[in-house]
Order: sequence, then structure tokens, then C-alpha cells
Amino acid sequence: MTQVIEAMRIEGGYATYTIRRIRQKELPLMEDFLYEAIFIPEGAASPPKSIVKNEDLQVYVRDFGLSSDDNCLVAEADGKIVGMIWSRIMKDYGHIDDDTLSLAISLYKEYRNKGIGTELLRQMILLLRQAGYKKISLSVQKENYAAKMYFKAGFSVLKEIQNEYIMVLNLFETTHQSDRSHFPDAGAVRCELQQ
Repeated sequence: MTQVIEAMRIEGGYATYTIRRIRQKELPLMEDFLYEAIFIPEGAASPPKSIVKNEDLQVYVRDFGLSSDDNCLVAEADGKIVGMIWSRIMKDYGHIDDDTLSLAISLYKEYRNKGIGTELLRQMILLLRQAGYKKISLSVQKENYAAKMYFKAGFSVLKEIQNEYIMVLNLFETTHQSDRSHFPDAGAVRCELQQ
């Protein structure tokens, strides 16, 4: 069995960054990344940042870390956290049952389309598989460019609701979705474990 990577340094054609587990003192940043996870269609006005205080969004971050099912990885670049992926069992937009973790991911705009989100997703899939979880789910709007990343990672559409997909990834299918060959730019990234 592969060991879970606590931290790794990634060097690609676009960015150098570290992926690691979140630290307790960084938990307040989750609301910033929750806001960044809100998909805003082209030409639409951004909602106020206070929207993350709404009950239907607080389920993603409230009391995070208190449950053994709470998992979070961060991407650090340029001396700051630039991306985050987290999972927990919650009744969110992507909820499918009480045994399946729901997934959320976001990056600051200037760090998108550089392969960081793809690597965060790959590392979270590895972490959850090693921890013995059977599947993960998420909700994504159909026009969100991230939907393509989820399809490439092996997620499938469980159901469609108006303008969004509810997607699921079975972590123990015979095809290992976290294999680099299933992700875009697989050959352009070099990983090193960080001591």
C-alpha cells in the first residue's frame, strides 16, 4: 500500500507549489475558499462575500476538523495557500447518502488553469482511497469548466438537476482514476516528497 503523502513539492510548466494537509491555524481560510468555490457564470455579478454565512453553505465549513471524516489538503505557492480541497460527510448540494463524502475544491483565480486543482484532486483521491472510503460525490454546474476535470478524473453523472450535475467517483473500481495518465498534463508535472 502506498503511503499518504504529507507534503510534496510539485514543479510544472506553470507553477511550483506544495500540497499538504491543512493545519489547525489555517482552518479560518476555509470560508475564503468556500467563496472561491462559488461558480459565477460569465457576465454575472459576484455575490457579496457574506454569502458564505448562509446556512446552506456553512455546512461545508462549520466545525471542520471535529469529525474523523473531515479531510482537507491545501496547495501552497508564493508563500501562501492558493488552493484547497476538502471532503466530509454533509448534506450539501452533492449529497447522495449518509456514507459518502462530499467534495469541495477551489483555487484563487490567478492560480487556476495551472494544473494545481488537478493535482489537489488526484492527491485527495489517493488519500481517501488509502483511508478506505468507497466513493465521493460532488455537485458542479454544467457550464463550470471544472466539470471537465471531474470527468477526466473518472467521476460519472449520478443525476442532473436543472443546470448542475451530481457526480460520483467509486474509489475502488478496477481503473485507478488517480493514476497520472487519467489527468491532463500528466507528463508535465514532476513531484518530489518534501521532508
